[in-house]
Formats: sequence, C-alpha cells, structure tokens
Amino acid sequence: MFTKEPIPANTTVEISPVVVLSKKESDIADDTILRDYTFLWGPKQVKGCIALGYCSVYNHSYTPNCENEMDFDENTMSVMTLRDIKAGEELCINYNGDEMDEDEPLWFKVK
Repeated sequence: MFTKEPIPANTTVEISPVVVLSKKESDIADDTILRDYTFLWGPKQVKGCIALGYCSVYNHSYTPNCENEMDFDENTMSVMTLRDIKAGEELCINYNGDEMDEDEPLWFKVK
C-alpha cells in the first residue's frame, strides 16, 4: 500500500467494517489461509475479526508509519498515520503491536 500524496501525522487513512468471529470460528479460521488475515478482537482479544477494505493488506514493519485502531462497539478498524508520510512512501503497520523486537516471531512470513 503506497500513497500518491503526502499524509500528515494523526490522519485517518481508512475506516473499515469488520466481520467479527466467535472464538470457535477464530479457531477454525486459524487452520486456514485466513489465519494470515485475521485480527484478535474484543476487549479480552478472545474473538477474531476479518477486516474489510484494505486493512488486512498493509505490509509489516518494525518501524511502522501507521497503526490500527479498533472500535469494538462499532465493529470497525481504522488505519491511522503515526507520523508525516511523504508522497510515494509505503504505508506499513507493526503487526506485533507494541513489540519492536525483530526477533519476536510473527504468525506470517515477512517478505
């Protein structure tokens, strides 16, 4: 995901609805290719969700310029910029959350 224009810090890039999965459905999805595209969901993160829109296709970076913001009441996920982003720059998210340790394993292969 790349931007054609500069984007200021703290800008909402996207707000997408999500399909919320029960714990049981999340466990089933974990045994499929959907595992790479589901997010933990809910205050206790026992459910999962599949974000619609582009939320699931931002690349990973341990030095991200965007982050996900989840609204459990509205069942939406937003992508917000963490800093000013230049035109042509790739938009990336750290899928380990606050973990910046590059030795921390991810559940998908980083390309």
